[in-house]
Amino acid sequence: MDPVQLIQKYYNRESRAYSILLAHSSAVTKKALTVAKHVSQFNPDLQFIVEAGMLHDIGIFMTYAPDIDCHGDKPYICHGYLGRELVEKEGFPKHALVCERHVGVGFSVEDIEKDKLPLPKRDMRPHTIEEEIICFADKFYSKNGETSNKEKSVDKIREELRKHGENRVDRFDQWLEKFQHDTVKKL
Repeated sequence: MDPVQLIQKYYNRESRAYSILLAHSSAVTKKALTVAKHVSQFNPDLQFIVEAGMLHDIGIFMTYAPDIDCHGDKPYICHGYLGRELVEKEGFPKHALVCERHVGVGFSVEDIEKDKLPLPKRDMRPHTIEEEIICFADKFYSKNGETSNKEKSVDKIREELRKHGENRVDRFDQWLEKFQHDTVKKL
C-alpha cells in the first residue's frame, strides 16, 4: 500500500491542506519510527507504522477547519472516525483504526458521553502498540502550517491535554514512561 497515493486520491496536490497534511504526517511518522525502534521489545510493525502514520489524519478534509484549508461540514474532532470510514472503504481496516483512535489520547465511551462529543459511542482509545506509538507521536506536532515540523515540548502537550481533563495527561504520562521518552526526545 502506498499511503501518499491514497492521500492523493482525496486531496488536490496543489492545495494548502495537502501540503499541511503531508508535512504533519511525515513529522509524526518519523517520530513514531524513532519511538518504535527504541521499544523494539514490544515488536512494533515498522512498515505498518509508516503506512498508518502517513494516513492517520486523512479525514481532516471532511471537517471544517479553514485555517488548514479544510472546508467540510463536520467538527474537527470528527476527523478520526471519518478517516476510519474512508480508509475502511479502501480496504485497510487496521490502518482505519489508527485514524479513529489517534485523536487526543483516544476517547472512551464514558469520555464521549460525559463531554457530549459529536462522535459515535464506541471505544476510540489506542489498543495496539502501533496505535499507541502513532497517537503519542502525533501529540508532538500541530497542523497549523507554520510550525508543523517544530516539535512541541512535553510541558506544552500536557498543558493542551489538561484542558480536556487530567485523565488525558495521565494517559500521555504513561506513554512517556512506557516509551522512555527522555532517550528519544530529539529525532
